[in-house]
Amino acid sequence: MADSLLSDAARQLERALKYASVSEDTIESLKFPKASLTVSIPVRMDDGSLKVFQGYRVRYDDARGPGKGGVRYHPNVSLDEVQSLSFWMTFKCAALNLPFGGAKGGITVNPKALSRLELERLSRGYIDAIADFIGPDVDILAPDVYTNAMVMGWMMDQYSTIKRQISLGVVTGKPIAMGGSLGRETATAMGAFYVIEAILPKFDRVPQNTTVAIQGFGNAGGTLAALLFRAGYKVVAVSDSQGGIYAKNGLDIPSVRQFKDSTRAMKAVYCEGTVCNIVDHEVLTNPELLALDVDILIPAALEKQITEVNAHEVNAKLIFEVANGPITSAADPILEAKGIYVFPDILINAGGVTVSYFEWVQNRSGMYWTIEEVNQSLRRKMIDEAEQIWTIAHTHSIPMRTAAYVHALNRLGEATPYG
Repeated sequence: MADSLLSDAARQLERALKYASVSEDTIESLKFPKASLTVSIPVRMDDGSLKVFQGYRVRYDDARGPGKGGVRYHPNVSLDEVQSLSFWMTFKCAALNLPFGGAKGGITVNPKALSRLELERLSRGYIDAIADFIGPDVDILAPDVYTNAMVMGWMMDQYSTIKRQISLGVVTGKPIAMGGSLGRETATAMGAFYVIEAILPKFDRVPQNTTVAIQGFGNAGGTLAALLFRAGYKVVAVSDSQGGIYAKNGLDIPSVRQFKDSTRAMKAVYCEGTVCNIVDHEVLTNPELLALDVDILIPAALEKQITEVNAHEVNAKLIFEVANGPITSAADPILEAKGIYVFPDILINAGGVTVSYFEWVQNRSGMYWTIEEVNQSLRRKMIDEAEQIWTIAHTHSIPMRTAAYVHALNRLGEATPYG
C-alpha cells in the first residue's frame, strides 16, 4: 500500500494538517474511504460471446453531502485508482464549497474496442450492479475519462428503469434533452481558464507574451487550448496519448482540432474551410512536451505524469493541473525548489463538478439556466475560491496545493460529525 496512488495522494495532504483547524477525529475519519464496491459486469458481445468486466464505485466521504464523482472507462482502472480519485473529489468539493462529498467510479475496459451497442450494454450493466449504492441523495455520477453525455444518458435511463421513476438527479453530464445543463461539456476547461486569467496578472504577465504547452488534447485539454488561443495566448505545444506537436511561433488550435476530429491524427496545420495544409512543426513525445521551456504547462491527461524521475527536467514557470493527480508527492518539493508555481487539480479542474452541481440543482428545481447564467456562476465560484486559496498560501508562505488542502480541510472539519 506504501506505493499506491491513494497513499501518494494522502502524502500531499499531510503538509496541510499543521495549518488547518481540524480535530484529530476529523483526520482519523478521512484516512479510509467510507464505502467501496467492486462488481462484475457480464456483457453479451456482438459476436454472441460473454465477457465479464470489473467495475468499481467508491464513496470516500459524505459529511458535506451526497457523494459526487465521475465514472471512467480505461484499461488501467483499478480499485486503488478509483479510491484515490474519490479522495481528491472529497477535497475538491470542499475547496469549492459544494454540498457534496467525494466519490468516483470506473470500469476496467478499453472502450475503443467496443461497439456502441456493447458500450451501452456495459454501461447499463454497471448501473444494474451498483444501483443500490447510488442515488440523487446518496451518490451522484458524472462523466470522466472516455465517458460522455451519451453514456450518462444510458446510466440515468437504466437507474430510472430499476427504480420505476424518472431520476434525473442521479447522474450529471447528461444530454441536454435528458435534463443536462448547458455548459457542462466545457465546464472543466472553462473553470481552468477562469483561474488562469485571474492568476496571470499576479505574475505581471499578459496573454500575448505567454507561451503554453498542454499535455492531453481530449475534451478538457482540447477545449482549454481553444479558449487560451482565442484569448491571445501562444499555445506552442499540444499532445494526445500518441505524442505531440510543437511550433515555436504557436499553433493554430482551431485548425489542429478540426484536423484531429476528422482524421484522428495530431498535426500542426492551418485550415481554410475543409482544406488543411501542414505547417512547420516538430514532433514531440509526451515526456519531451513536459520538459519544454514555456511559461505555462498544463497536464491534462492522466495521473503520475511528473514524478521524482522527470521533475528536474520541467522548465515551465507555472503549472496548472487540469488532470487529476498528474504530479506525485515526491515531485512537488523538486518543482518547488526550482521556483515553479503549481496550481493544484482540486482547484483547477473543479469546473466540471461545479457545473455538475448546477445541473443537479436545476434537476431538483425544474428551472433551467441559460449558458450565460451557467458561465457567470462558474466564473464567480472559481475566482472566489482561487483568491481565498491564494490568500492562505501567502499568509502561511506555503504552496498553492497545501493552501487548497488547508481550505478544504477547514470546511470538512466543520462538517465532520466527530468534531
